[in-house]
Amino acid sequence: MKTCAKNVLKKFNYTRRDYLIPVLQEVQQTDGYISMDAIKEIAKHFKISSSKVYGVATFYNQFRFEPKGKYHVMVCRGTACHVKGSLSCLNMVEEILKIKAGKTTKDGLFSIETVACMGACGLAPVVNINGEFYASMTPDKLKKLIDDIKKKESKNGKE
Repeated sequence: MKTCAKNVLKKFNYTRRDYLIPVLQEVQQTDGYISMDAIKEIAKHFKISSSKVYGVATFYNQFRFEPKGKYHVMVCRGTACHVKGSLSCLNMVEEILKIKAGKTTKDGLFSIETVACMGACGLAPVVNINGEFYASMTPDKLKKLIDDIKKKESKNGKE
């Protein structure tokens, strides 16, 4: 089995349901996301249905159900960023990558996530790619940034 859920569950040998969220958090931290196999293992451990585990996990936006891309694009949707145009940045990046927020491109190169606030309101709108902040972002600047990453990756593939 690809997931490390079994290893995580060994640490949580309790079957009390109040351990469900910490287990989900640790599985995601270990695997990078929560797979359907992990959900099944967790459900079996807690003696509840997979749909209950999935229901809890989907209630909280901290959990993701597919791996992050090599380049994880986080678009801030906080108030300051929204007022300064982050929605147009989000729309543009979804359009050029042909995926919606919360998804990963088929090649695994990019994933998109929206976040409520990055705490960089004075730099709004802000985009974060793999931990690097980009301030005063516009759709055109973001498109160029994504295009540059794609060019870099295509060069790396040819070498």
